[in-house]
Amino acid sequence: MINLNGKLVANDKASLSITNRGFAYGDSVFETIRVINGKIVFWEDHYFRLMASMRIMRMEIPATFSPEFLEKEILSLVKENELDTTAARVKFSVYREEGGYYRPKTKNVGYLINAEKLSQAFYELNEEDYIIELFKDHYINSGLLATIKSNNRAVNVLGSIYADENDYENCLLLNEKKHVVEALNGNIFLVKGNTIKTPPLSDGALNGITRKKLLEIIEKTDDLNLEEATISPFELQKADELFITNVITGVQPITKYRKKSFGNNVAKSLLSKLNVKAKLG
Repeated sequence: MINLNGKLVANDKASLSITNRGFAYGDSVFETIRVINGKIVFWEDHYFRLMASMRIMRMEIPATFSPEFLEKEILSLVKENELDTTAARVKFSVYREEGGYYRPKTKNVGYLINAEKLSQAFYELNEEDYIIELFKDHYINSGLLATIKSNNRAVNVLGSIYADENDYENCLLLNEKKHVVEALNGNIFLVKGNTIKTPPLSDGALNGITRKKLLEIIEKTDDLNLEEATISPFELQKADELFITNVITGVQPITKYRKKSFGNNVAKSLLSKLNVKAKLG
């Protein structure tokens, strides 16, 4: 079952118009959310990021879109799909209602929620080989639009195809200034000694929820220094560790980039702390 504008609909009965603006123009934003045993992980952060994304896209936020209402909509779907006693991945999409070509005729929105089972409730460290490369065919344009989760993901899609064709687990994306911005499916962190760096949002990095939570954890860890600073591709091979973060995987250590291999001690420690934070809400 999915939730389509507040109505539970069987997957094979659900449909969207061919003139849906999310499909036609990428006029849509979304949140990927983790639900554990009927509890939304980091719900407040997801809610406020969704509201901020809608404002950036100049969508009309319905009066009904309170945190309580949307939480109820999500959890009702999770329960209907019998996922309330396990872990679930939820995608909450908001699209502008159809009408107009490039210039929309309305700011009103519709929404779609779907849920699927996750294999584990909390984050587990993946220590298998994870080899990456830079994707240089296309660039992320730094700026506010790059920080939100919209369905304008052409660069990510093409980068994923490049990774598949060349046997990489992931690729790192660059902005128009050729600075490292993020991975195909999450934020990038670089560890050198006691310093952890991650690109600032002004470079075009996604405003990730897991990124935000790790920044909070690192700032409270006495033996680690945090820098939100531009990362040059030349810094990658000098790092002690590289890892990728997102709400589904948590922390994914990178084992190799070109000729350089990396450890995962800091990633392992941060993942443990992230799990604690997720359990506490």
